[in-house]
Amino acid sequence: MTEFADTYETLLLRRERSRLHVTLNRPEVKNALNPTLIGELKQVFGILRSRRDIKVVILRGAGGTFCAGADLKNMEQSFSEAPKPGERDPIALNNREYGTFLEMVNTTPQVVVAAVEGYAIAGGFGILCVSDVAISTEGAGFAMSETAIGIVPAQIAPFVAARIGVPQTRHLALTAARFKGPEAYRLGIAHYLVKDTAALDAKLEEVLKQIDRCAPFANAATKAVVMKVGTEPLSSVLDFAADKFAEARRSPEAAEGLRAFAEKRPPKWAVE
Repeated sequence: MTEFADTYETLLLRRERSRLHVTLNRPEVKNALNPTLIGELKQVFGILRSRRDIKVVILRGAGGTFCAGADLKNMEQSFSEAPKPGERDPIALNNREYGTFLEMVNTTPQVVVAAVEGYAIAGGFGILCVSDVAISTEGAGFAMSETAIGIVPAQIAPFVAARIGVPQTRHLALTAARFKGPEAYRLGIAHYLVKDTAALDAKLEEVLKQIDRCAPFANAATKAVVMKVGTEPLSSVLDFAADKFAEARRSPEAAEGLRAFAEKRPPKWAVE
């Protein structure tokens, strides 16, 4: 079993039974994304793909801010040379790497819960939009702010559109609109809206207890089915779903779940 590193330069990891708390840890710059932070997040989510002992990943930011987007100082200092003839622009290659990371989060077998306070801006907004469950404080600030500084929300836009639809994404991206938690909740970006950090902690624990009740493989298979909706013909999705149902039904999880139901007790995964 591949293990996580003992320490990370830009992340804090804490294991709690089948829960993994992943905290972005650059509070001095509001957890802005730099190559080290993105690289360490990719390492963690790469390991998670094969870790069936972890059911849920909680993403949060240190210092009261989720993530304020890319570290613009790093962006300004990078890639000053133009690409050579016939070569793809290194800026494009670097930008595409962030999309690869968002794909990893989007398709990880675990349930991804984002706990948002402070700001979720630009690239941080993209991370929020690939979570399975999002909890936001009322005062949290959001924006697809890239166009206001002359760049494009290239890698996050498809995931935002999958979250809230193309028309709303066009509005947010083409106005660089800034908005707060209530609007994020109204748009469906956040699933829960809470007053403050204390309420965020309480709601997070409530949601985690709900996830505790769900079987790990059943959740992973269900997520895989849902992720195919809209990307393949319906008949293909239903065939895939039927195969996943059969795989789950023949698994030890289903045997335990049915036995626990008959015996009127929690299944083993709910208390591990």
